[in-house]
Amino acid sequence: MGELVLQTDSLEERKLREALPNALVKAKVHKGELYLCVRREQIREVAALLKNDPELEYRFFSECVGVDYSRWEHERDLEGRFEVVYNLLSLKLNRRVFVKVAVDDGQKVPSLVPVYAGAEYPEREIWDLFGIVFEGNEQTQRFLMPDDWVGHPLRKEYPLGGEDVLFAGGERGPAVEDIAMPHAGESFEGKTGTEEVSGR
Repeated sequence: MGELVLQTDSLEERKLREALPNALVKAKVHKGELYLCVRREQIREVAALLKNDPELEYRFFSECVGVDYSRWEHERDLEGRFEVVYNLLSLKLNRRVFVKVAVDDGQKVPSLVPVYAGAEYPEREIWDLFGIVFEGNEQTQRFLMPDDWVGHPLRKEYPLGGEDVLFAGGERGPAVEDIAMPHAGESFEGKTGTEEVSGR
């Protein structure tokens, strides 16, 4: 496992502690990457500081992702059912920073769209798949899932499984979990791409 360093004394951590002393919950370096765990309510101010500080210039919003920790039994950086993790890049420093916030059901995360316009679609994806609401980017319709989809499929309590497939001619086929067949491209007893697997 990679080295874990707390209280990194990085430039980013020092700037954050000076400008927003209550925002930072924890800073660490893990496997060579800097993580800043911040209070959910202050994520917008933290992002604006990282982006606009002339010594940092984290101007490139790479992505943000959601994580459901409801069934995670190991040590965590933050408390709360979910985490939203932002991946920001500074071309000036030629490095990334990962900024994390915790959120529970019923809580909202301030949207980063006012700071990074590129946050709009990733935030909408997180709402669609996890049900995490971003204040200032409230979603009124589905983004990735069909309009009539019920629930948020990346939540841990969401049931796995599938539906019977309706084939031409009106026949229904088995759901994915009912039958597993090897196909070309899978490694199956050394027969990948052979007639026994692919029918070719």
